[in-house]
Amino acid sequence: MTRYLLAALTLSILVPACVGMESDKTPIVPIRNMYNQPRWDTQEKKSFFEDQRSMRPEVEGVVSREMEPDLGVATGREAGDGDWLMQVPDDVIERNGGLQKSLSRGQERYNVYCAPCHSVVGDGLGMVARRAEDLGALALKPPTFHSDRIRRLPDGQIFGTISNGVRNMPGYYYAIPTDDRWSIVLYLRALQLSQGPQPTAMNVREQSQ
Repeated sequence: MTRYLLAALTLSILVPACVGMESDKTPIVPIRNMYNQPRWDTQEKKSFFEDQRSMRPEVEGVVSREMEPDLGVATGREAGDGDWLMQVPDDVIERNGGLQKSLSRGQERYNVYCAPCHSVVGDGLGMVARRAEDLGALALKPPTFHSDRIRRLPDGQIFGTISNGVRNMPGYYYAIPTDDRWSIVLYLRALQLSQGPQPTAMNVREQSQ
């Protein structure tokens, strides 16, 4: 009995000392490397790995739970490495609530990720582009989405550009989920319809039916 009372008394003293009490003494950390771990920046060179890349490549053969099982939807290409898909896959539109919801989602995501450079109307005169032009960095100015060249691009190729980037544009593979990237393609086509003739490669489901 005395032993249990002594244990209870010890706990009553130690617990308040460990929780919620301030101290100016240096903390005692037995495993220091778990307390203060180094931070590695993106694309930073690190000698810890043989290839010296801090950004680690995906483990070969591993499939994440979030990975899109349909290679066409995931890559924008037929059978993974074939021709570009001409239109946004129907399955993607259906599982996101239909065309109107997909377009609304695409507009929202476009305004967050694309409009700063490409502008809200897709003419390539966003705030970032105008700033680059003022600084004389014309190479950073994006093209207009309303040119015949981009109007004729397959939807899958535009999806691939959003995913992987092109020239000065970074890829958004990790920043924007797969379905949201397809929704952005849908909204981009809607922008093109609002500014000129119907795009050659995509009809935005017959102009939203």
